[in-house]
Amino acid sequence: MSPLALALVLIAALCHAAWNLIAKQAGGGQALVLLIALLVLLVWAPLLPWLGLEQVLHWGWKELLVLTGSAGLHVVYYHCLMQGYAVADLSVVYPVARGSGPLLSSAGALLLLAEPLSLLGALGALGVVGGVFLIAGGPGLFKRAQQPEQRRRVHRGLLWGGLTGACIAGYTLVDGYAVKVLAIAPALAYYANNLLRVPLQLPLLAGHRRAATLEVWRTRWKAALAIALLSPISYVLVLHAMRLAPLSHVAPAREVSMLFAALAGGSLLGEGDRLLRLLGALCIGLGVAALALG
Repeated sequence: MSPLALALVLIAALCHAAWNLIAKQAGGGQALVLLIALLVLLVWAPLLPWLGLEQVLHWGWKELLVLTGSAGLHVVYYHCLMQGYAVADLSVVYPVARGSGPLLSSAGALLLLAEPLSLLGALGALGVVGGVFLIAGGPGLFKRAQQPEQRRRVHRGLLWGGLTGACIAGYTLVDGYAVKVLAIAPALAYYANNLLRVPLQLPLLAGHRRAATLEVWRTRWKAALAIALLSPISYVLVLHAMRLAPLSHVAPAREVSMLFAALAGGSLLGEGDRLLRLLGALCIGLGVAALALG
């Protein structure tokens, strides 16, 4: 992985950990997800002339199909992530999602995009996944699972984290195809994806009362605005990195965000196990270094 690609991934990881922490503190929910999507469209609209807007005139059915598929996967991803944050701990949901996602993404890139992966790169990917497991609680996960209430929280965290990770793998492969094979500008791909997401999200709000939705918007608009600023920056940087380096390297390297989430979960959310988190963070750092060299 080139130094530029690695730098993009590191900046993206910091932004990603920040907006996930904000989302956890805000409480999540479909009303918040829809507000974030609408704010993304509003905040980033002035930059459309510089996002490669002229490309849209040359898009065919393949580009539209890929972007729509990615939008659908993102909608399911946000639903699983927010549901996980609502019923389980950040320190379980986030690591499981971020650990399973890149592992599946790398496997998919090897099989579907025929990308090479050296032995050092493979060891780096395993190091990242192992570090994520330690940050999630390591062997302590099984001890926590002996208490009924904690067991339910852990099981819910593993379930929603795993589903979120599967969505991450799906949209990473689809978006990687969009920017690497179809040559869609990364920022334009994100904006178009977000635009297509809005109508797909509306059915998820069918059971919500209008007053409740408006109340969420009134009380959590600051959190939604922060996420609408950070999330696009994070993912567009990753899409640019995918153009410069193999997807099978970029996807696991993104998990350096766990370095930041490990400290945030312990310091800001009081979720404990700080030493284990730091050991996990060290494994992730070494894994990312191996990916960069491999």
